[in-house]
Amino acid sequence: MRKQDTGRSRHSSLGRCVFMVSAFIALLLAFAAGAANLDWPSWGGPNGNFTVDGKGLPATFAASAPKRLWQRSLGDGYSSIVTDGALLYTMYRRGHEEVVVAIEPDTGVTQWEYAYDATFQPRMAMEYGPGPHATPLVLGDYVYTIGILARMHAFDKKTGKIVWWKDLYKDFPGSTFMGRGYPVSPIAYKNTIIVKLGEHGHAIVALNPKDGSRVWQNQNFSNAPSSPILIKVDGQEQMVTTFSGEVVGLDPNNGELLWSHPHRTSWGLNISTPVWGPGNLLFISSAYNGGARVLHLAQSGGKTKVEELWSSNRMRVHHSNAVRIGDYVYGSSGDFGPAPMTAVDVKTGKVTWQDRTFGKVNMV
Repeated sequence: MRKQDTGRSRHSSLGRCVFMVSAFIALLLAFAAGAANLDWPSWGGPNGNFTVDGKGLPATFAASAPKRLWQRSLGDGYSSIVTDGALLYTMYRRGHEEVVVAIEPDTGVTQWEYAYDATFQPRMAMEYGPGPHATPLVLGDYVYTIGILARMHAFDKKTGKIVWWKDLYKDFPGSTFMGRGYPVSPIAYKNTIIVKLGEHGHAIVALNPKDGSRVWQNQNFSNAPSSPILIKVDGQEQMVTTFSGEVVGLDPNNGELLWSHPHRTSWGLNISTPVWGPGNLLFISSAYNGGARVLHLAQSGGKTKVEELWSSNRMRVHHSNAVRIGDYVYGSSGDFGPAPMTAVDVKTGKVTWQDRTFGKVNMV
């Protein structure tokens, strides 16, 4: 493990990172009174839908906000924070390096960090931010990360010792090259870690969490930035994700295709994570003329029947996420221009309200 200097990238977005750490701690404090557990092990949280179950949470805050325990600055990055209840984990960029860091939640003190070279490659277009983009995964005794160059590391989550690492682009040649940096967050399923790479028979890959060895690989879809989710369709476990031109349901045991449905954008950039909810309704939304649609999924004759209930270009979730509460989906709608906070009836697609006082927001 290398302790590195504290120099910052000249394009540092420290304010955003300070806010992210402070906001996450505030959420932990709010959840402490009523949530069943404080684990947020991966992108989307314990349920994969950016929500947690809890009781006794306040409907409103007092005139003064929850007490801030601490704040600290990090470097550039879009990787969000995960936790096992004992430590906070995230990634950021410092100069030409990516840094994985474990932080004590009570004090903000660094428990451990590891920095490695992540120099941009000539084909990369990083004018919209240097990354990292993917969020770590906490599983068992380890934390797993993937950087902009698709280099995946497994760390002992308590000490930061490297257990294994691999270059996913090298090990799976011909994978879709993500020119703005590898963006997809890994997920855990049974005794595997699942990652998206795209094309050449390894659009989706399952790895052994102990040593990173390949368990299976499947499909030829071209990759897109959206991270996959796990759902159950009438009792059948499925993994749902968007690739460059479609949303698909896959068997998480082997990557076999269960169903697919078109969902195209101008440049194949499906970024936002799908939202699964009651009624077997799947919400998908993208910017770049992708719009939104809701699919009803059902098992029929041993197969998954897919019915599109509606589609609309009035809801265009860009690089943030949406959440569903009851019969409504909430998120920022817009790409290059304004992106008002928007509420959509998940069953009809009707926009019930918009609020332009917010900029682009992530939902939790």
